[in-house]
Amino acid sequence: MTLTPHRELTLPTIDLRSAAGASAGPERADLLEQLRTAAHELGFFYVAGHSIPAEVEADVLAAAQTFFALPETTRREISNLNSPHFRGYTALATEHTAGAADLREQIDIGPERPALDLGDGDPAYLRLVGPNQWPSEVPQLRDAVLRWLDEAGRVARSVLALLAESLGEDPTWFDQWFDDEAVTTTKLVRYPAPPAGEATRAATGQGVGSHKDYGWLALVLQDGQSGLQVRADDGSWLEATPVPGTLVFNVGEALEVATGGYLRANVHRVVAPTTGVDRYSVPFFLGPRLDAVVEPLALPAVLAARARGVEQDPTNPIFAEYGRKALLGWLRSHPGVARRWHADLLEDPAWDTSR
Repeated sequence: MTLTPHRELTLPTIDLRSAAGASAGPERADLLEQLRTAAHELGFFYVAGHSIPAEVEADVLAAAQTFFALPETTRREISNLNSPHFRGYTALATEHTAGAADLREQIDIGPERPALDLGDGDPAYLRLVGPNQWPSEVPQLRDAVLRWLDEAGRVARSVLALLAESLGEDPTWFDQWFDDEAVTTTKLVRYPAPPAGEATRAATGQGVGSHKDYGWLALVLQDGQSGLQVRADDGSWLEATPVPGTLVFNVGEALEVATGGYLRANVHRVVAPTTGVDRYSVPFFLGPRLDAVVEPLALPAVLAARARGVEQDPTNPIFAEYGRKALLGWLRSHPGVARRWHADLLEDPAWDTSR
């Protein structure tokens, strides 16, 4: 990963308190315009006034730090290699983004559901449905994460409703894809600093490689350490510095498809710590039902005229079928799990992970 010089960024800030209790009026109209502009121009923005209790955020970060402080052999007891659903612990440098290993370790967690009894004719993406793995040595982690999932999902759905309204639709327009079978997921992530005594890690270290998110919306709870960067139009990288009391939101590819490119799913990455202090983050991904197929919005003419079209990248195919895109993403990023549980798909050209 080549590091282009970055510059400090003040992401647009959307304060949800402006929408509280206001169904109309200039204050709400101003909020909707700010949100639409941020999602159109950069695709990234801070959200303040989200009302997630501070203890929910503190508890999930503390539980993550407790887990990652365990001996590696203990962490591996919930290895995602045990899970055909890609749930559990991913060891350092075993997840891949943009074809290279990421300098992070993490736990992947999704909805608490039993695995499905699938037949030959069932869609392959239903293999993603299944239980989580929870560490017995950190019993508080389960409750902390499930509370976080509920709160993050609530806020993400609120922002999605505001986006629909800002685009001239009813706030409930996107609800058709979100019900009890929606697949919202989260990660507890540690980006380790170089061990004491080692040379300072080069500033090109790939915490997470350059990529877009393929769902509707994503948000991330950061600790106090910087590392998240967003690509600017000139190719430089903008630093999404952590701001206390805010979450960083970004538009996913599904919204880019739904709006013909009016809303922007932007490329971003995480640069690994170069020295000193580990970095922790908790990203959340607002996903719909796996069988959801993205349908286009009928944008107002003034907005449709500014739609850029969906960006086509041969190395990152975009599909309207959410389940297909989701499963391909997991197969590409977790090759060890893919080889162990899904070797049949790796032999099928329809699931070509080399692109």
